[in-house]
Amino acid sequence: MPDRSRPTEFTDATRGERLQRVLADAGIGSRRACEALIEAGEVEVNGVLVASLPAWVDPEEDRIVVEGRPLPKPERKTYLLLNKPPRTLSTLKDEPGADRRTVAELVDHPAVSHLFPVGRLDYDTVGLVLMTNDGDLANRLTHPRFGVPKTYRVLVKGALDDDAVADLERGIYLAERKAGATVGAKRTSRVEIGLIHQDREGTVLELTLREGRNRQVRRMMAAVGFPVRKLERVGMGPIRLKGVARGAWRELTRDEVWALRRAAGSDGRGGNKPSKPSPGSASAGAGRGKRGDGSGAASRGARSGRYPSKPDARPGIGEASALGEASGPKIRRRTMKNAINRATHDKAPERVRGPGGESGAESVRNPEASPGSGRPSEAGPGRDQSKPARRGKPKR
Repeated sequence: MPDRSRPTEFTDATRGERLQRVLADAGIGSRRACEALIEAGEVEVNGVLVASLPAWVDPEEDRIVVEGRPLPKPERKTYLLLNKPPRTLSTLKDEPGADRRTVAELVDHPAVSHLFPVGRLDYDTVGLVLMTNDGDLANRLTHPRFGVPKTYRVLVKGALDDDAVADLERGIYLAERKAGATVGAKRTSRVEIGLIHQDREGTVLELTLREGRNRQVRRMMAAVGFPVRKLERVGMGPIRLKGVARGAWRELTRDEVWALRRAAGSDGRGGNKPSKPSPGSASAGAGRGKRGDGSGAASRGARSGRYPSKPDARPGIGEASALGEASGPKIRRRTMKNAINRATHDKAPERVRGPGGESGAESVRNPEASPGSGRPSEAGPGRDQSKPARRGKPKR
């Protein structure tokens, strides 16, 4: 007879995972269905009835019983890549009365009995579907808060014009539905677009999204007047669809799993989104500098891959060279040309125009010696500084 007292020991979040997630990962049902089982009093943990949420358990150590049957110990974490064919549901079971093929029927793993798809693809959409029994990673890969990119190759009818591309990049308002009713509209997040091929008949392009709504790509393209003819998902995070025939699957390698965890921010070092810099920090000001100080150019160069993203990482700017401090004083961030001029002391003095204008006299000016700067003049001790500077011929 189970103990029906309030199970206070299972309210400690340090025990492990949420109880409903453990049940869902074991194939009992969806997370909401498992929550309903718990609240109905059908779940026991170590002989104690758990009928309230939240509750945390250790699936490796705790003995969990659901409707009188013990829950099997969790299987090893497994990660598969499936090349989904058309006319296939991205779910484990079809609706009652329907007889449509599911992705679960295409995967017959010899060691793992329960694998579920990460996210969904439309019935007629083909391409990459990840399948796993790791519920935490699956949630991170699909939740828009973590921003894991999904890449699609799209064939649309007609030649895509610049106005449609601009609308897609800004975002399209799509209707939001809850409980079968429209509750408003929400703009899609920014989309990255790459053109693959274009002619009079159609356009092939790649779209990269960081969210996943119901039939989002098809609805977006229809909204700009270019309906989708073929749609294939070719990437999720760092994983690309290659080397797998349509309808076949393979296990991800250890390096692929590690890269996928890093993209989802589940490698023990937090999320993959950078923290917002403070208004007064150096990173907050990067890229917003004036045209003359070079900070905006450095930021653009970092984004384009020409320079590393670390500030002042280009040789000769803001850091000592391999020759040590003798190569020149540290120079504040500015354009490359000015930085070289400031760092080189032995350059010839600059010749500037005198008060005579374009045809007037020229004078020699030391760029390092300016009034009030306290810096010595370029003239050495052997030069007679009492003589006036040479001037050009007077204007006639």
